[in-house]
Amino acid sequence: LLDEIEKAHPDVFNVLLQVMDHGTLTDNNGRKADFRNVIVIMTTNAGAFEATEKVVGFGGGDGPSDFAKGRAKQAMERIFTPEFRNRLDAVVYFAGLRKEVIRKVVDKEIGLLSAMLSEKQVRLELDDAARDWLADHGYDPQMGARPMARLVEQKLKKPLAEAMVFGDLKEGGTARAAVQDGDIVLSFDETGPPTVH
Repeated sequence: LLDEIEKAHPDVFNVLLQVMDHGTLTDNNGRKADFRNVIVIMTTNAGAFEATEKVVGFGGGDGPSDFAKGRAKQAMERIFTPEFRNRLDAVVYFAGLRKEVIRKVVDKEIGLLSAMLSEKQVRLELDDAARDWLADHGYDPQMGARPMARLVEQKLKKPLAEAMVFGDLKEGGTARAAVQDGDIVLSFDETGPPTVH
């Protein structure tokens, strides 16, 4: 797996051409490495911006249209030489994440945070509106779900840490996250160590 292949040195592409042409790789001492049973997968961000750019008129929907794929293909043609592209068996275009997948990312981040909090006798509860708010604000079509961790850090972890050190959750308790006036708001219940479910 070669991640973000567009950032590789041009000599790497020459080596890959030899591998894709002959199924072998020869080093400086004449030793050969057999690549006949190897699957090489390369990822690239080439064309990602062009594919997500909004268009006016036909083809401007939310899905990865043929028009968007065509724009991404043109960007790839600018970056990769024809002899390199002609040796690829397939080019797979990835679409943006669907809402249910983004919700799973939210649940994963909240699960990790809840596990850390349980060691301090604190339980975190989020209603569906708060989960949807995190899914909407933690996802960017161009950056993917990478901003989610920063958003959870800013909106949940920091306020919870302050409450655990300086305030309402020193002795444990429950923190509830809800949406109020278009933002996440935390409320605290100092009930002591929470019961385990």
